[in-house]
Amino acid sequence: MKALILIASDVEDIEFFYPYYRLKEEGWEIDVATPDGKKIVGKHGYDFEPDMRISEANAEDYDLLVLPGGKAPERVRLLPEAVEIARSMLDAGKTVAAVCHGIQTLISADVLRGRKATCWPGIRDDAKAAGAEYVDQEVVVDGNLVTSRCPEDLPAFCREMFAVARQAV
Repeated sequence: MKALILIASDVEDIEFFYPYYRLKEEGWEIDVATPDGKKIVGKHGYDFEPDMRISEANAEDYDLLVLPGGKAPERVRLLPEAVEIARSMLDAGKTVAAVCHGIQTLISADVLRGRKATCWPGIRDDAKAAGAEYVDQEVVVDGNLVTSRCPEDLPAFCREMFAVARQAV
């Protein structure tokens, strides 16, 4: 099974590293993509060397998309390629998992209308305006979409991300 994680500088470090290492632990193949394919530095100073540029990723090659939060989604969502990857994977029934501000890429992809989701409370109105039914709980699963609010929700987020991804393949 193969996962794609889209990040940029100022990603919430733990929201990237926690799912990244859990995926490794479970034996997943993982590609990490950034806007320019260059090393990023997270919100708390941890750096990471990606595998590719976001424009090089092909949604058809992956079973799972992970969208961590922090300030990174503000940069990721501006890339048409990232928005198209998110839209394509959701439309294809593949698992898409967004935590915290990660949902901003899904807002830009216009894929939340009529779906239940959660996110960081500070952007809940954005999710609602995009047509989502906002639910304030640690993890929300709506079909192939898994969303969580914050770092404290990561255990539930990963648990449900794996459960949904296993059902999808």
